[in-house]
Amino acid sequence: MAVSVEYVAKETATNLWRNRFMALAAILTVAVSLSLVGTALLLRQAVNRQVDVLSGNVNMQIFMNADATTAQTANVQLQISQMKSQITHCAYLGHEASYRQMLKLFQGQQSIIDSLTPATTPPVFNCQLVNPNDAGSVASTFHPTSTGHGVIGLPGVYAATFPEQSIKAMERVTNVVQLTLLVVAIVLLVSSLVLILNAIRMAIFARRDEVGVMKLVGATNWFIRIPFMLEGLFQGLAGAIVAVGVVLGANIGVHALVTHYDVNAFSSLALPVHELVTTEVLVVAVGVIVGAVGSLAAVRRFLDV
Repeated sequence: MAVSVEYVAKETATNLWRNRFMALAAILTVAVSLSLVGTALLLRQAVNRQVDVLSGNVNMQIFMNADATTAQTANVQLQISQMKSQITHCAYLGHEASYRQMLKLFQGQQSIIDSLTPATTPPVFNCQLVNPNDAGSVASTFHPTSTGHGVIGLPGVYAATFPEQSIKAMERVTNVVQLTLLVVAIVLLVSSLVLILNAIRMAIFARRDEVGVMKLVGATNWFIRIPFMLEGLFQGLAGAIVAVGVVLGANIGVHALVTHYDVNAFSSLALPVHELVTTEVLVVAVGVIVGAVGSLAAVRRFLDV
């Protein structure tokens, strides 16, 4: 018995309408779970872009002691000049310039400002690196470190710092958030699969007499199975389409907020079109797979053909 498109469409629509509340529950569960999956993927990509931005603009600060001598400062400048392959340039801020920078940095924190004076504010070298990955090795050249043979580093240097810890902390926090979202999404996807399976089981039970008649008149196994399988596939696809809309809306909303408030630091949270399309395609693929697996499991287990 040949399978016609008209028959399949009609039977699939009939099954969905008969179990519309169960189908709606399955679609919404798929939508919520895939929205979380899409959000987790967007978050991961946004953080990767932000880390790349930060890593590409890593500055190293070499803080001198407040009482560092002119000779010690000159020695540090000489060392910097000899590392042109690793350091692009350095801007030196003396006591006064460093003090003004600290006033801007700690604006509103009066207790800290009151404790600062130009004489006690350490001079600092703000250095741009050729390769951000060299920040650790370059900093170790200047930063005083205690070893078994004494203190190594340059005299007069208090510390050499770079934002490595900030980048690593951001990655750790994001990994935890992403893992949480993915775990919740997986639980919901399993729930979606069970709901789809149960919806098709109910459709099979409701039409058991019709299935028996079709078998008697010579209907093939696929002729009977396809409408039920397409029902689950439709539920997974419909949920995925809703999730695509949610993820797209979230990305547009973030972009609008960043643009409206001119927050350039968070500009990487709004993903470019090609990355968004890739994520959306993956969300749809997962939805189709969930629907297909749920429907296939249902017909294999509950449809005796």
